This record gives sequence, C-alpha cells and structure tokens, in this order.
Amino acid sequence: MRPPRPRTARRFGTRSATAVLATALAVAAPLPATAADLPTERPSALVDPLIGSANGGNTYPGATLPYGMIAWSPTSTTGDQTSTGAANGYQYDTTRIRGLSLTHVNGAGCNPGAAGDVPIMPFVGEVTSSPSADTKDTVYAADFSHADERAVPGRYTLGLKSGAGADLAVSKRAGVADFTFPSDRPANLLFRVSNSLNGSENAHVDIDAAHRKVSGWVLTGAFCGRRANGGVNNRKSYYKLYFSASFDRAFSSVGTWKDGTLSPGSTTASGGEGYATGADRAGRGSGGWVGFDTSSDNDVHMRLGISYVSLDGAEANLREEIEPHASVADVAGAGARAWDRELNTVRIEGGSAARRQTFYTALYHSLMQPNLISDTDGRYWGMDQAVHRLARGQRAQYSNFSGWDQYRAQIQLLALLKPTVAGDFAQSLYNFARQNGGVWDRWVHISGATHVMTGDPSAATLATFYAMGVRNFDYEGAFDSLVRQATVPHSDGLSDAGCPGQCVGQRPNLAQYLSSHYAAQDACHCWGGAAETLEDAVADSALAKWAQLLGRESEAKAFAERAAYWRNVFNPETGHIQARKLDGSWVTPFNPASDVGFAQGTSATYTWMVPQDVQGLAQAMGGRGVAAGRLDGFFHKADGSWSVRGGDPLRYDPTNEPGIHAPWLYNALGQPWKTQATVRQIVDTVYGTGPSGLPGNDDLGTMSAWYVFSALGLYPQTPGSASLLLGAPVFPAAVVDRPGRRDITISAPAADDTHVYVDAVRLDGRPHQKSWTDARLTRAGGSLTFRLTEQPNTRWATDPAGLPN
Repeated sequence: MRPPRPRTARRFGTRSATAVLATALAVAAPLPATAADLPTERPSALVDPLIGSANGGNTYPGATLPYGMIAWSPTSTTGDQTSTGAANGYQYDTTRIRGLSLTHVNGAGCNPGAAGDVPIMPFVGEVTSSPSADTKDTVYAADFSHADERAVPGRYTLGLKSGAGADLAVSKRAGVADFTFPSDRPANLLFRVSNSLNGSENAHVDIDAAHRKVSGWVLTGAFCGRRANGGVNNRKSYYKLYFSASFDRAFSSVGTWKDGTLSPGSTTASGGEGYATGADRAGRGSGGWVGFDTSSDNDVHMRLGISYVSLDGAEANLREEIEPHASVADVAGAGARAWDRELNTVRIEGGSAARRQTFYTALYHSLMQPNLISDTDGRYWGMDQAVHRLARGQRAQYSNFSGWDQYRAQIQLLALLKPTVAGDFAQSLYNFARQNGGVWDRWVHISGATHVMTGDPSAATLATFYAMGVRNFDYEGAFDSLVRQATVPHSDGLSDAGCPGQCVGQRPNLAQYLSSHYAAQDACHCWGGAAETLEDAVADSALAKWAQLLGRESEAKAFAERAAYWRNVFNPETGHIQARKLDGSWVTPFNPASDVGFAQGTSATYTWMVPQDVQGLAQAMGGRGVAAGRLDGFFHKADGSWSVRGGDPLRYDPTNEPGIHAPWLYNALGQPWKTQATVRQIVDTVYGTGPSGLPGNDDLGTMSAWYVFSALGLYPQTPGSASLLLGAPVFPAAVVDRPGRRDITISAPAADDTHVYVDAVRLDGRPHQKSWTDARLTRAGGSLTFRLTEQPNTRWATDPAGLPN
C-alpha cells in the first residue's frame, strides 16, 4: 500500500480569478500576512518516503523522526549477504529483504554507505542452520511486493510473501513493532547483530528468556570503507550501537549462532564479520533468535531502545520516550504530530498535488538530519572514543555531517528553519573537533572522522550559521579553532593515507598551499589540486565574512585575500579552472571533460564553482556577457535544447554538488530571467514524485534542500553569507514560520506551470530592483511579493550596480 494521496489545497478566500489577476498585476501587499492565514493541513500526509528510493537517490523509506537516532528500515539483498541493492540498504527495485535495521543515513553515496545496524528479521520456519552461513540469502530472507508496503513519516509497514509482517513506529531513540506470523507455522525473530551494511569488528547478543528480553551491541563504522579510491584506510570501528528489546509474551524457543555454527538453546553469542566484502566476509558473524507460539495469537509486540553509550542508556531512552503499554498506532500518531510540527515551518498554498508532494517530501528529507547521538540523560560517545556529557546550554549532540555536500544548501535551510538545532549542531561539530586534536573532519559519521571528500566544509558551515543569526554555540571558540586549522599546518596534511577519496589531512599540505597560493596537483596530498583550491577559497571567503561580523579585522583581511586564490588555478589560455603543478606549470594535456585535478566532477563543472566571486570569474572569462554565453552552453546542447539531466561531462550535472549553484549564477551576470527559466526546467524535469523523484544521491538532504529553496524562489548566495538570490516561486504563497521572529512571507499569486518569469518584486511592500536580498530578510524576516509573467522581463534586476557579488 502506498501513502494516501494528498488532499487538494484550498485557494485563498473566495476571490474571483479577475481579482487574483488584478492583485498579481499590481504586485500588491503579500498574501498571506502570517502563517495563521494559510489553511490548516497535515503536511506529513503529503510526504512519500519512497521518493528517492530508486535512480540512485539512496533514501530509505523506514520509520524515523526529525533528527532522530533510530531509523528503522529494510535491509535488502540481491543474493549476497555482504551487500544490498543500494548504498543505504534499500533500493525500490530490489524486493527481497534480510532484516529491518535500526539505523540509516539518508542518501549517502558510498555503496554500502553506513549504519544499517542490527537487522531484525521475522522468519517463518524452523531455524535449522546458521543464518550467517546463508551467504546468498536464500533461506533467511523473504520476498515482498510493494502492494504490501506502506511508508509514512514515522511509520513503516511491510508484508512479506512468507506470510510474516512488520508494523514499525518510532520515537527519537526508541521504537515499537508488531510482528505478525502465520498461525500454523513456526514463528521466529532473528537478531543479526553483526550484519551492519559495512560489516562489523565485533558484535554480541544476550537472550533473557525469564524477562522476555533480547539485548546486545555491534562494534562497527567503516563509512565508505569499500571505496576503491582510499576506502581501505577507513576500514575501522568508531562506534558501538547498543539495543535492548522486550516482548509482550514468552519465548517458545531460543538459540544463537556464530559463523557456521548453530547453537539451539544458547542465550549468548559474539563475533563480527570484518569489513571485507563478498567471499572475504561471507559466512562470518553472529546473532540470536527467539521463537513464539502463534497458534492462538499471531501478533508479537516488541519495544526497543537504542544508544551509542551503553545498554543502560538504550533502556533508559526507551523508558523516557515511549509509555510502557503504547501501541504502534500510539507511537505512530505521536511521530506524525512531530513531523507535522517540523514540516509546518514552511506552509505553502496552491500548486498541483504532485508538486506539493514533491515539495513536502523534499522538506522531509532535508530535516532528517543532523542525527541525535546523545541519550536522554545527555551522555554521548565522543570522537575520542570516550563518554561525554552535554555542557550546559546544549540541548543535544548531533552527528552525520556530509560537509562537502551539505554546506551548499542543506545547512542554510536548517539555519533558516531551525536555528536552535543548527546551533546545537555547530556546537556538536566543535565538540568533535576538540576531541579530535583540534581537527574538524569533513564527513563525520556518528563519532568517527571519516575524511571523505575534500576541502574544509566545517568553516563554510559554521560561518554560514553565524551569518544567518545562529548564536547558541561557542562561536568565538569555534572560529578560533577553524582559523588555527586553516593557518597552522598539521602533520596529517603530509600523509597520503586514504587518498584520494578520504585523505586524512583536512587542510592538505597547508604549508605548500600558503606558499604557492594554490594546491599543487603533484604535492597537495589531496584528491585533486584544482578542486582543493576552489574548496579552500570558498571556506576562506566564509571565514573572512565571519571574521568581519566578529570585528576581527586582521583575520577578515587575510582570509579575504585567500578567498581570491581561485584565480591561481584559472588558466586564461583555456578559460577553465585547471590543475597546476608545484613548479607553476599547468597539468597537461587538458580537456575540460576530464576529472584530473577534481573530485567527483570535471573542469567544465568546477569552473563555475566560485560563488564568492562571480563578478571576478566573469571578468576572468572576458566579461559578464561572455560568461553568460558560456553558461548558456553549460545548460544547453549545441542545438539549443536543454541539457540538465546529467550524463554529459561538459554540461550541468544535477546529481552532484560542485555545480548545483550554477543555475543561479545568471543573477550575478545580469540575466536573471535565465536563472528563472533554468531552475524551473530542473524543478519540472529532474525532480518529481515516485521512487525516481530525486536526480541522484540525496546526500543527507542536500539535493532535497536545493528543491525546497528553488520552489520558494530563493537560493543561498554563497557560504558565509545570509544573502538570498531570487528566482520565481512555484507556489502562489508560502510562509516560513519562525516562532519568536518575524515570518518570511512569499506571495506570487500568478504562480503556475506557465508563469515562470519574474516581472517585478516588492520587498516589505517597496519595489525591489535587485535579484537578491541581503541578510536582513534572513535574520529579521519580511515579505516578498512577486509579479510573475509568461515571458521574460529582460530589464528587471539588470543594473550592473545592483548585481550580487
């Protein structure tokens, strides 16, 4: 079963179409004035968690809450117990599972990505052999049909062809489940404690029949550990997940297994799988099972808590969050209300049912993370592999920071909608850095520094938080720490461990960078010298802006100068960003379709990755007109047709982050109508409903956040800034509801499928002739009113004196 179809939205009041048109032509005062003026609607009912579960989106459909620790979702199999159908355990076209796992990460690109801890499998039949010995998942797995699957925010239900079924609902750190079985066949639950997506170093299970409990843990980690370009360096453990499950009935049988040995009647077992794959790992691992007599009652109710600190922590989290006799429906109802509160931070009016579903699902995916790792008592497992407690003023310790991805859109949306969460997240990252010898990792998973990707995204992220008004973190201490990372070389920066994809140096070969003013391809100890230079220039620009806001003039001046280092990898002869050697020569032969010197992208894409200085980039290209013409060729084929779906190394790729800001560059080039047309083309053709509704890896909400911003007619101008670029909204009205601060209201009465261009804008009721807004709208709120047309207005917001950057 699929989620219910969204209800048709109400229109504003009872005004006639003529009155609406008159309002649009006059660019009248914004409608609505407050969030209370929008119709009451449950946005959680519009979310389809299955969007992005195909086409490489790597989302998962299972039960989770905003920023939750637990994410209870299927682990699928294609016939290899050491792999799944997709990076995060679920791929829509793979309809066989080997368990329902307790943790997941939204949209990570490595396959397997991370987590997928403790798959729990309802199994119909006698357990007669070790499930770890079932290396092809032929026995202890089951097929299903999507007709028997239902995913809604906070709840997941699945019927298996074996006759078993599962109905799951969660709080932030705990969950409840009803497992159903045929009444005339053996009913068992398998706890596959060692079978995390990446494997495990060790795992343990205990069965307490007297108290009807199963508990245990898995020691694991290894995010991107199977990656070919540096992953072997990351095959290591950095967290334990503890779980404790209790049942409403006695066990009729118990047993455990380790590797190929089955031990009926045993109540304890230990053993990991290692971090290899295929035959090198197959057949290893441990777990346990409990059986039930379902002849007279075929429903088994389970309550479960998890923790990264201890078994006691898991049990306390369950006690604190879920009432003793709460049903799945009770917990699911609370979860739906939690999601409604979160999703109601953006209220939209109008638009088709499909567009509304796409929007709220994108918002849902954007607000899945960061993820809690602290228990209800404030304890959490730190990056120094020790237990810590939250300091006074911090509400939660968060993790799962896909920095290279998220700093471009997701963290701006988080700061805009949930500044308190953003502040706790900023403090969390600073806590990790202090526990990690002052090093800020660019891709943090639970309590592990994984080093994945390139650049210094923490600087860009925290500077952006501060610029957007987030203050509930130690911003002075964090700033000083990030400045030190950017100015004092670290021994890790000379290591090639993990390179190219997971280089341990967070500012690789910083001494060379500070001397040469670019990252040398043959000496940088990084993924790609050109990409590293661009990333560091963006980070340094953000630090400069942060320093300016803090009144730190010397740091502001120094980092502003470093923000221009991108010029040192722009080759005026080729007109492209290009890798350079230590001796100053360019890496040749050069091809703009090549990825030499870059990370997950080509020169054609990275050449546009200078959001902090678009005017300088345009000047280097020969002027704004020349740059705009080149940008036209980035989004169109030679015959003029659109090329925005990816697959061409010379053109726009919507599936990866280095170029996702490029559609918005036309604003700075004085041709904002092309931003409006290009963004609408992407919104209409690349995103949508159904499992293939995302263009590629969601990357912890990044691609979804791009859609949310774009649908609202807004986009972050550059990291470290609170300025927003303006496009054409797709909904007639929207409100960003921010308790304690003035709302941001957006009115575009003519918005529909054909009115894709901006004819005029009013900001707080006054004519606005710029294609961007400064920090005042983001920090203090306000109103934007758009007059939209079917034809481009090539005069609005084109005055060179008013262009962004």
